[in-house]
Amino acid sequence: MDWAIDAALLAGWAGMLLGVLSGAVIGLYFHREGWMGGYGSFRRRMTRLGHIAFFGLGFLNLLYGLTIDAHPIADGAARLAATLLVAGLSTMSLCCFLTAWRKEPFRHFFFIPVGTTGAGIAILLLNWNSA
Repeated sequence: MDWAIDAALLAGWAGMLLGVLSGAVIGLYFHREGWMGGYGSFRRRMTRLGHIAFFGLGFLNLLYGLTIDAHPIADGAARLAATLLVAGLSTMSLCCFLTAWRKEPFRHFFFIPVGTTGAGIAILLLNWNSA
């Protein structure tokens, strides 16, 4: 259980840092009206989504770590869910940035972060009273 909590909290805070750093890089160029095709362009929207995904899934990992610390679930389920949520955090922004770079074929890989994140949440819910 401690491994799952530590992994989730560490991944969550790493997501926060990556959100700040990616925002800083993007922020260097946001004032350019035509950057990446303009504000409403697909490339720019995907880049912004990748930046925000670091924060969103970072928060989800933090909440998971705090949840299983306060309401433990079975060790095997806790480890698997933590691994899946970290995988979701690790792959969502990557998919967004790669899709911004090359729409095809990378847009077809979003099932990976969506599936891992959804499975991690489902495991938590299905094992809510298992400890």
